[in-house]
Amino acid sequence: MGAPVSTGLLEAAVYVEDLDATEAFYGGLLGLERLTRRDGRHVFFRCGEGVILTFIAEATRVPSDDASALPVPPHGAIGPGHVCLAAKAEEMNEWERHLRENNVEIEADFFWPNGARSIYLRDPAGNSVEIADKTLWRRG
Repeated sequence: MGAPVSTGLLEAAVYVEDLDATEAFYGGLLGLERLTRRDGRHVFFRCGEGVILTFIAEATRVPSDDASALPVPPHGAIGPGHVCLAAKAEEMNEWERHLRENNVEIEADFFWPNGARSIYLRDPAGNSVEIADKTLWRRG
């Protein structure tokens, strides 16, 4: 018997070092809605139907000492990660303009074989952030 079918990606996590810089990047530059912040540990942002979780890795490697916290097991990562934000094809030029106007270095800007465009940049912690035409992974 096979696994049930997932209905989509609910959340993705990247690991950061500076929550103020992280909030300025994801909330300010990228315009994502801040859902919650716990100083010294995390900031969470709404991204479409999902959530981008930004954690200070060291703080997530130990169980929470907060009695009101949920029993989430320790986790964390070492080194840069990757997250991709979906955009409408007709908005990709606006994204490029916005990034350039804000002096953000664009690492790569190209079209995939299926015609979808991706723009790559780095967040303050060095994570790879991609803004891509939402048709990138469309079937058929």
